[in-house]
Amino acid sequence: MSAAPGEVTHLLLELRQGNKEAEGRLIPLVYRELRRIAATYLRRESPGHSLQPTALVHEAYIRLTDIKKIDWQCRSHFFAVSATLMRRILVDHARASHAEKRGNGWDAVSLNEAILPSPERASEILALDEALNKLAAFDERQAKLIELRFFAGMSEDEVGRVLGISARTVKRDWRIARAWLIKELGC
Repeated sequence: MSAAPGEVTHLLLELRQGNKEAEGRLIPLVYRELRRIAATYLRRESPGHSLQPTALVHEAYIRLTDIKKIDWQCRSHFFAVSATLMRRILVDHARASHAEKRGNGWDAVSLNEAILPSPERASEILALDEALNKLAAFDERQAKLIELRFFAGMSEDEVGRVLGISARTVKRDWRIARAWLIKELGC
């Protein structure tokens, strides 16, 4: 189902104003895109992993509906918040998995690979999360940009709209943030 331009934003505004019926109309409009984001996160996960795209979408949506008083700006803002929640869910999953396997060494993470929440890669996810948190302390926008481009698969234009910057700035910041992250992770 494809939404008319502005329809998602309009429904988000209605939802913010307390219209409970807006949520029922919003779900079918955003589900496909949320599933695409989840699949991007999980695309190279081993078959049979306990966390599948549908489960990740549902968990993220439950957390989204638990967050009260989000000042939704637009459709892109909704998907950016959703992508952030999915990342947090995967990090939580990796932490739980890593806690079961204490004593594993930390491995270098390649940005050319998808970072996935399998038990074998839990330490990689945690290392990437730690690196992104360090980057956020230094430059929050660049950390958010990495999250949106790498994890959510957003285009430069989409990231620019979410962050309120030009596509050219997104390109420049992407190169800088990616280089910093590669150095930090020792890739």
